[in-house]
Amino acid sequence: MAVAATPKNTLPTDYARGPWDEMLGADGRVNPSWSHVAAWLGGLTPEQAGATGGEIRRLLRENGVTYSMHGEADGEHRAWQLDAVPWVVSEQDWRTVEAGLIQRAELLDHVLTDLHGEQRLISGGWLPPELIHAHRGYLRPCHGMRLASKRQLILYAADLARGPDGRMWIVNDRTQAPSGSGYVVENRVVMTRAMQRLFHRTGVRRIAGFFRTLRQTLESFPAHAGAREPRVVILTPGPLSETYFEHAFLASYLGYALVQGDDLTVRDGSVWLRSLGGLEPVDVIIRRVDAWFCDPLELKEDSQLGVPGLLEAMRAGNVAIVNHPGSGVLENPGLMAFLPGIARHLRNEELILPAAATWWCGEKQARETVLARLDKMVVKSIHRAPTFGTVFGATLDAKDLAALRERILAAPECYVGQEQVGFSTQPCLNGSTIEARRGVLRGFVTSTPDGNYMVMPGGLTRIAASPDALVVSSQLGGVSKDTWVQGVDPEPFVSLWSETEQSQPELDSRNVPSRSGENLYWTGRYAERAEGTARLLRRAVISFVEAIGDDEAQLSRHREILMAGLVGVTNAAPIDAAKNASVVRDEEEVASLLTDPLRPGSLPDNLRSFRNAAYAVRDLWSPDSWRVIEALIREWVDGKAPSNRRELDHYTDPLNRLILHLTALLGLNLESMTRDAGWRLLDSGRRIERAQFLLSVIRNFLVETRPAGEEQLVMETVLAASDSLVTYRKRYRTHPRIELVLELLLLEPNNARSLLYQMQRLSANIEQLPRQLQGARLTPEQRILVDTSSRLRLADISQLAQGSNGSRKKLEAFVGNMSNSLYQLSNSLTLTYFRHAESPHFLRG
Repeated sequence: MAVAATPKNTLPTDYARGPWDEMLGADGRVNPSWSHVAAWLGGLTPEQAGATGGEIRRLLRENGVTYSMHGEADGEHRAWQLDAVPWVVSEQDWRTVEAGLIQRAELLDHVLTDLHGEQRLISGGWLPPELIHAHRGYLRPCHGMRLASKRQLILYAADLARGPDGRMWIVNDRTQAPSGSGYVVENRVVMTRAMQRLFHRTGVRRIAGFFRTLRQTLESFPAHAGAREPRVVILTPGPLSETYFEHAFLASYLGYALVQGDDLTVRDGSVWLRSLGGLEPVDVIIRRVDAWFCDPLELKEDSQLGVPGLLEAMRAGNVAIVNHPGSGVLENPGLMAFLPGIARHLRNEELILPAAATWWCGEKQARETVLARLDKMVVKSIHRAPTFGTVFGATLDAKDLAALRERILAAPECYVGQEQVGFSTQPCLNGSTIEARRGVLRGFVTSTPDGNYMVMPGGLTRIAASPDALVVSSQLGGVSKDTWVQGVDPEPFVSLWSETEQSQPELDSRNVPSRSGENLYWTGRYAERAEGTARLLRRAVISFVEAIGDDEAQLSRHREILMAGLVGVTNAAPIDAAKNASVVRDEEEVASLLTDPLRPGSLPDNLRSFRNAAYAVRDLWSPDSWRVIEALIREWVDGKAPSNRRELDHYTDPLNRLILHLTALLGLNLESMTRDAGWRLLDSGRRIERAQFLLSVIRNFLVETRPAGEEQLVMETVLAASDSLVTYRKRYRTHPRIELVLELLLLEPNNARSLLYQMQRLSANIEQLPRQLQGARLTPEQRILVDTSSRLRLADISQLAQGSNGSRKKLEAFVGNMSNSLYQLSNSLTLTYFRHAESPHFLRG
């Protein structure tokens, strides 16, 4: 590809570049590979810079890209940060990086195989036994275990930075469960949309071929007897993991099931997935759980993240775990001191990509070197642990240096010292200001089915949080960049999916994991609970903002009834039951239910539960569905809007938007999701909750009899809360009457909000759920539905509508019986399909 003429340096005069800058050469001129990006930066106005950054943030927000930082303010589900300026790598530079990463992957694969096999590197003196055996990543139970593959190291990642000599250096090796590749895809999607012209003008290489090769490698492992292809799953620690978004994204992108430890079980030496249809065999596990937690029988005994017996199943050759559970030993930074010698010994060659000079303190001479130059060293623990990070000796005072010295002397085999190297800077866009910050590139490597290695043409670039920061880390506020590797020739489009020679592909009839089904079910329940609560709260807000009648006493009485019913339906105790009801008191009550996330039954509380359930199955949502979820979460759960002011009229529009978003999500689920078992559980959750909410509204508003004027206003509230007010007016063309209201809400089969309609939908859903063959016998769920539907159809509305002594006793008993039956149905579904759960979820009320 022809490169544009090198432009003049158009960067601002205060651009504080480092000794080596990626975009500017030693002479201060723009490097040819950066010419298009530099020209774009040179013509960028502050307004354009702000608009570009805003567009990138909008796209990331819509896609729901997050990176959690636990313990930080607003750290949970923190929005992913992406800089508008990419890191451009020339085709010539990338050839060197590619060759170096392949060489290093092959070398580390040999080390991994040897350390879990004959250990000739130790017996031959090439590696100190203390360095290996003292490392937490060396797992003795994994000795002798092998994958049924030509390579034991399937996935490899390395952090690289450009050193003072202009060469790319290795900073860290990542072999345990390399993360970041999913964020690379999201960065690329966003950049190709926000910077489309610049992207194509620069001639950037595609990355989809890397994931296609990864799929081919994973699916080259042996499959369960009778299966044409192996079943691959991604094992995640769960939604609390800082990179859970990536786990869910990769599961969706690659087409694999996302599972947690208790979704899997080992039976007869094989691994099985607990699905809605029963146990299904698993052949390959992509491990995103640290190996130490993978098997409580042989490793960390109190682990709740792993699968008991997993190592034995791998030892028997019945499952492949990627990466090999023993691969964590390769992340030991002390290995860097010995890899150059091992490369010369095994391959008779020097490392293409050097690392900073490293001394392992377990050796006396190396330890003395580190201690003598401690104020100039970078000290690391051989273990990755939050208790000891990277320490720069130059930043410590005499007292801290003395403490560090004592710590090293107490356990020298646990520490390494490295020469402090100043890495290159590159431009980033901070608002409308162009700053120079240090950057690190994480490159990704995968093995191929024939035993070679392939490097992703790009990677995850991260830059420091500030211009003077030395450490580059997402956990320390670092920002990501897309990595643009230039190609010489235009590249053809490469699909992620492999072409098949079979004219008729085999359909995948495998079931949804049990845990996913449970979270879909509770997503439906919490979404419906939130919508119903929002409709009631909107009615309450209107009662304060708009005058319902001219009679102030009647209006006050209606508010009192409305607030009592609202608290009863949401099952939220009053703020202070000792105080008498008043307009001010009621306004505070409504505001609390609108804004207080810590109050059980409040709207933010229900929406937070909805978000947690939906996020747990992030891999199953379509992009459009997740955009709707993100929109309502951003406004109500993340606390950015509505405002916390107590003027209730500020909440009318936000409530309208919330109801619209929840209705849109229902529409997308109805029109876009496949009618599989997961969808049926999602819809069943909505139907059960809609029925329970309707019964709760009837119990709290219609059981008590009232004077005619009050009764009509209360019935209008009930119809509005159940979204049936317009339907009633069109159907009956008369003022609300209790018999007609009950008929519409309980027995009208064509009213999508009626109790009978919910029963019909539940019967259709449960009929299609996977179940064991029982001949002509009904399942427990079907028996409950047949019984409940029969009692509902036989109900005498005229008797339910009758009242005496201030209440409708028969209606109260009927509502209680129906609600109890739905409660039993929910428990029966839990016991039948969510067996992995130690205890079921419970909604209040």
